[in-house]
Amino acid sequence: MAQSIHEFHDDPRNADIRIWVNGQLRHRDEAVVSVFDSGFVLGDGVWEGLRVVGGHPAFLREHFDRLWEGAKAIALDIGLSRAQLTQALYDTLAANGMHDGVHVRLMVTRGVKRTPYQDPRVTVGPATIVIIPEFKLAKPETLAQGLTLFTVHVRRGFPDVQDPKLNSHSKLNCITACIQAYTAGADEALMLDPHGFVATCNSTHFFIVRRGEVWTSSGDYCLGGITRSNVLRVCAEAGIPAREKNFSLTEVYGADEAFVTGTFAGVAPVRSVDGRTLGDTLPGPMVQRLQGLYKDLVARDVAAQAARRAAA
Repeated sequence: MAQSIHEFHDDPRNADIRIWVNGQLRHRDEAVVSVFDSGFVLGDGVWEGLRVVGGHPAFLREHFDRLWEGAKAIALDIGLSRAQLTQALYDTLAANGMHDGVHVRLMVTRGVKRTPYQDPRVTVGPATIVIIPEFKLAKPETLAQGLTLFTVHVRRGFPDVQDPKLNSHSKLNCITACIQAYTAGADEALMLDPHGFVATCNSTHFFIVRRGEVWTSSGDYCLGGITRSNVLRVCAEAGIPAREKNFSLTEVYGADEAFVTGTFAGVAPVRSVDGRTLGDTLPGPMVQRLQGLYKDLVARDVAAQAARRAAA
């Protein structure tokens, strides 16, 4: 049975989590937003997923850079400073006694509308901000088995249609890609760009390994992934040849290894693409090496954050 990389084993502690909604911590059963909210009515908003390690959201600065850039692009006033939103995150973690093994969904919408219509000028209040923290880790068995991918007909489009650089609430193209993949029996969708080159997956970024080199897409038609960037960073630091380039499915099918990246699961191996098995072992040697390098980078970032907060 196909499983998403975002599958996890239920944790009973999540039944009583407190969720931050516009400055107030509410039990999950009482954490609600208006039916007139822009996010509910139109998917009008931006969001980030954060992994908490050692009591700190990893790569928070990079995630906030993307959040603020996306908000600016759609003329959305978040209404809080970075310092205020950072404090809200830490307050939410403290209220839930959370330190490790936590994933956070941070969502910002344009706010409540006076009528359900797309024009941003009918918004009557400030932005809606929600912070949902959960005790949640990727299933170890999924990581051990590797993912199966299926190339779907749904494409990552041109930026003048809907810019894939925006981490927006409007994800219907990714959802339809996901549906096509899992109904075909795969775990995740591999999506091409308008020119037929490999772009990304529906919820993760895609890499292949060929003859000791790590390849990922040009990046022109995918979100600026934080984990994707960090994998390229550790490759550069370790002297591993890594390229952002156009490549075809033929080159994918002939790859030595493949993997996906994302905040939730980090670096996860891919077992097969369109029925073609990639590599002899899972994870392959390059994926194992990158998993270790990425784990070390996370530890370095968390230590730096802890030092900054101690000094503040």
